[in-house]
Parts: sequence; structure tokens; C-alpha cells
Amino acid sequence: MAGRTLVVVNPRSQGGAARRRFHALEPRLREALGDVEVEWTGAPRDAERIAREGVRAGAERVVVAGGDGTVSEVVSGLVGAELGGYARLGVVPLGTGGDLPRTLGIPRDPEAAIAAIAKGEERVVDAGRVAYRRPEGGEATACFLNIGSLGISGLVCRLVDAAPKALGGRVSFAVGTVRAVLRYGQPPVRLRVDGDAIHEGPLTLATAANGRWFGGGMHVAPRARPDDGLLDVVVVPAYSRLRLLRELPRIYAGTHLDVAGVALRQGRVLEAEPVAEGPEAEPIWIELDGEALGTLPARFEVRPGAVRLVGGAPDPGGTA
Repeated sequence: MAGRTLVVVNPRSQGGAARRRFHALEPRLREALGDVEVEWTGAPRDAERIAREGVRAGAERVVVAGGDGTVSEVVSGLVGAELGGYARLGVVPLGTGGDLPRTLGIPRDPEAAIAAIAKGEERVVDAGRVAYRRPEGGEATACFLNIGSLGISGLVCRLVDAAPKALGGRVSFAVGTVRAVLRYGQPPVRLRVDGDAIHEGPLTLATAANGRWFGGGMHVAPRARPDDGLLDVVVVPAYSRLRLLRELPRIYAGTHLDVAGVALRQGRVLEAEPVAEGPEAEPIWIELDGEALGTLPARFEVRPGAVRLVGGAPDPGGTA
């Protein structure tokens, strides 16, 4: 494939194991993709800047070697600067959760993913964009390719990020989820989809899903399609801690949409705001592709056809 290739590597992915794994993969990557420029991230949100500056400097293909959160940062850099149409995006999975490859049909074996990128088959997919409140105050925006969500999932991601990853992504997120269930207070939230009120009251979880899986293998939005121009808003109301723990296997299996109280709504915009505010109100965190970024209020919207993906299956369907 002609044109410059920029490889963005997050050495902190998978608890720091990505650095060693990438060094082992680099000869294969250069053999398959030709002359590439490798840039290593050094701080949170660094991949966003690297991708944006790299495409502006002429890169025609951006390959992410890292986890779902690193992909989200690169998408923020490209889509946020209206550069998604100028470069193809490839993914070599080296992260903890690995949920994005499930939806997009990206091989989870890094060498197979490199081969798929080299093959060059392109698929145009949607992205999401969210405006939210920074933890330190003030507003910010970011983009995502898989899932944005709010509620207990934001707490899960904060707990997983602070914990060791030696047991792998699925176990790390499962342990983080159980810990979050025991701590989360289910504060009241007001939700609107395309301007219509769909929920007001205590809340466990709400998604703005472009993809189907999150949390290290939870099939949270089994009907979502990353190329339909819509977000799947899955709403899980407040349940007791015991019931939440009992329903977790159904979320992993993708059968929770049949649980009483769980709702699904599709739309282009999800608006979420806390009902209770003030210094004593529990902050309600949002997360994008496994990274907890900030708190409500937030506005999620779909950006149809914003990303040119290379190396994914045309339609991987609902299989894991």
C-alpha cells in the first residue's frame, strides 16, 4: 500500500506488557507494512496529538498498537480534527480489555491483525463524540470508536486502571465490576435520546454504544452496529447489589435485554445529567473505550462514517 504509515504505540497498555510485545512484533510489522514511522506515547491523551499531527504531516495510514483506550485517543485526534477521511486506521490489539476487536472483526492475535492490515480491505464505520465535565472542572470533548457509557462502568474503569493487570483483561474487569457493585451508590440521572426523555431516577448504567462489547467481554449492546449511523442506548436501572451480581452473567451473554427494567433505545444523541448536584452529590463518571475521563453532564452523539478502518471483517456479526 502506497503512502506513509504511522504506528502509535502505547507502552503502558496491558499493565506495561505492550512495550515488550511490540518490540517482538516490530520486525513482522515492518516486513508486512514496509517503511513505517513509530511514535511512542508518553502521557495520557498523547496518542490523540500524535495521530492528529502525523496525518497533518502526510501519514495515510495510522496503526494503533495498544488497547481500546489508545484507539479511542487516536480516533479523537483524527475525528476531532475532521481528519478521519484522510487516513486509514488499523489496530494491532495489545491492551487489557480487547472489546473493540470483537465488534469490528479485528483478529485478536497481533500477527494476524498485522496481516489483515497489510491485506488492505477497507470498511467505513461510525464514531462517537462526547462533551463532558473534566474532573478538575471545565468542559472537554473526546471521540470513541466502540462504546461510551456512564454510571457504574466509569467506576469500574477507574478501579481497573488502578489495579494490576497480571490476570488478563477479562479477569481484571470482572474483579473491578464486583468491587464497583459493592461501592456504587446508584445516583439519580436524567437521560434524553434525540430530545425525548427516557429515564429519570437512580441508575446503574447507560451506554452510548457504537460497538457491542465492553468491560473485558460483556456483550452489553448485542444489537449495535458500528455502521448504522445510530447509538444503542442500553439503560440498566437501579437494582440491589445482590441482584446486580446475579445478573452479571446475563450481561456477559448478551441476554440482559430481556431482564425487567432494562431498556434499549436507538438514536443519534444521548444527553445525560445528574439529578442531584452539589458538593455532597456522588460524581457520575463517564468512560470511553475503557478509560474513565470525567463526569456528567455529558452529551454523546454519533458521527456517521467518520472512520476508514482497515484490517477488520466486513460484518463480524454478533459472535464473540
